[in-house]
Amino acid sequence: MTTIAVLGNGRVGGNLADALTRAGHQVAVAGRAPGAAADAARTARIVINATPGAGSLERLVALREELRGKILVDVSNATVDGPDGLPADLIHPGSSLAELLQEALPETPVVKTLNTMLFPVMTDPAALAQAPTAFLSGEDPRAKRTVRGLLLDLGWRAEWITDLGGVRTARATEAAILFVPHVIRSDGFAPFAISIAR
Repeated sequence: MTTIAVLGNGRVGGNLADALTRAGHQVAVAGRAPGAAADAARTARIVINATPGAGSLERLVALREELRGKILVDVSNATVDGPDGLPADLIHPGSSLAELLQEALPETPVVKTLNTMLFPVMTDPAALAQAPTAFLSGEDPRAKRTVRGLLLDLGWRAEWITDLGGVRTARATEAAILFVPHVIRSDGFAPFAISIAR
């Protein structure tokens, strides 16, 4: 059992919190109440950033002390939304939210994952007709091994998980969000994920 704080209680955060609780972990969910994120992060071993990506950097930098020595799992994408509410552009072109978080929080290993799919797939990957891919980006090998274990707890098979390397590789997975609005406009909100076919 691992103590996990999920920052963000929307569809993504709630879905992850429920699934990780069912997997036997001790999970605290922090909403927008003042001090809730700090309280949850302070007592956790792993912190999952499921806050809206546009404000994630500011929110998490404010928790620098609470996050020191914790693993930060970043599942958010920092995007500018279009008039229909769907992602229209990247906020950090030429970089990534994960890179900026790692730079701002040098004593907190950041691992980017689960940001290349609609949220139901994060906790039920086997529901898709084809095998999806969960990518890992981060500098700390031990942190990535820990996060890989969480993915296995969420139903991901080992062969569906691809370690892309350092945190700079998150630029590629974060840019994949630009597929999402076009796929949704074409096929609706049916669950899907970016997958590497071999």
